[in-house]
Amino acid sequence: MKTKTIHKPTVNVITLGCSKNIYDSEVLMAQLKASKFEVSHESESKTDIAIINTCGFIENAKQESIDAILEYAEEKKSGNIDKLIVTGCLSERYAGDLKQEIPEVDSWFGTKDLPRLLKTLKADYKQELVGERLLTTPSHYAYFKISEGCDRKCSFCAIPLMRGKHLSFTMEELVTRAENLASKGVKELILIAQDLTFYGLDIYGKRVLSELLRKLSDVEGIEWIRLHYAFPSGFPMDVLDVIRERENICNYLDMPLQHISDDLLKSMRRGTTREKTNRLIETIHEKVPDLALRTTLICGYPGETKQHFEELCEWVQKTQFDRLGVFSYSHEEDTHAFGLKDDVAHEVKQERMEKIMEIQSGISYELNQQKIGKTIKVLIDREEGDYLIGRTEHDSPEVDNEVLIPLEKGGELNAQIGQFAMVKITSAEQYDLLGQVIS
Repeated sequence: MKTKTIHKPTVNVITLGCSKNIYDSEVLMAQLKASKFEVSHESESKTDIAIINTCGFIENAKQESIDAILEYAEEKKSGNIDKLIVTGCLSERYAGDLKQEIPEVDSWFGTKDLPRLLKTLKADYKQELVGERLLTTPSHYAYFKISEGCDRKCSFCAIPLMRGKHLSFTMEELVTRAENLASKGVKELILIAQDLTFYGLDIYGKRVLSELLRKLSDVEGIEWIRLHYAFPSGFPMDVLDVIRERENICNYLDMPLQHISDDLLKSMRRGTTREKTNRLIETIHEKVPDLALRTTLICGYPGETKQHFEELCEWVQKTQFDRLGVFSYSHEEDTHAFGLKDDVAHEVKQERMEKIMEIQSGISYELNQQKIGKTIKVLIDREEGDYLIGRTEHDSPEVDNEVLIPLEKGGELNAQIGQFAMVKITSAEQYDLLGQVIS
């Protein structure tokens, strides 16, 4: 007697927002694959189920998430997908409102609802797979979340509303995860958290990021470790010692500073001042002279006057950040700043963002010109057109500068994707370097 084979539905996961969401999608995909689902990431092929992992951080991100949900709602109405599931930050925050607005969505889940989501799909949540992921990034680097949530009280930020309180993963668990990734060919770990510097306070009673970094840098096969999202107030200085001591910890630090005006820093509840910020930056460069400092700024926060903005511009020009991003203030309900008047016009916010990036473009161009003639270690990420595209230790994927290496005649690769190469820089633009492989 023949038995009927029941095929599991195919699932397409769509990820919006930050690297923390990418990590969460990868964990979800690994769990689904372990339950024998055929799972893909942002596939254009027809699938049975679409799961949208949303962002709810600022207005633009929320709108992007809503647009994606509406797009897939139309796909469901057209019969191209059978089931639509929404998860992530937007769902955590607004599911109650959105359920009535978008009835095509079958289920809504928050940021901590993975077991419940899997149960809805008749998939088993496998505890032994905790930490396992189906990488959506190129196989040679991976985002590496060391904690969840945030205990900071920044006035403009809705992340604690969506992600909850800070929760560190144990060092043993993280080292095991790193070893697992290294065994699969991952060479670069990009450490992410809402605030890396808080690591360990909840489970070890003190900040122990430096100790974690030493343990991770001992993992065989990991050649680069990169630090994202370090809070300036209470920054643990021993982290700088580890960066300086360990060759496989990149001379790179992403530290969102948001503003420099004392008035606005106080209103933002950042726990620091202009003087303390400048002193911290000086200390960072004194301890690790070759460190590339990346920051993020906010334009148009409530009460930001023309004088505040001019102060910010002068500071950016003087400080000469290696990498810098900027976004306009988003008036988020249930945050402390929501009680303030959103008194900077949208057009002014945009003009101020453009002005900051114009300043940074000039700074980046001058800094890049200084690299011409130097030979730099580059990690090759991909092939694109007539070039190999790579990054230096001073550059994170997606957000920072890239190194373009012309392919050899006939389109032959002159370096291997996922491998390191020594590249001599031959020319430079605002955000790109051009070079030739030396070895």
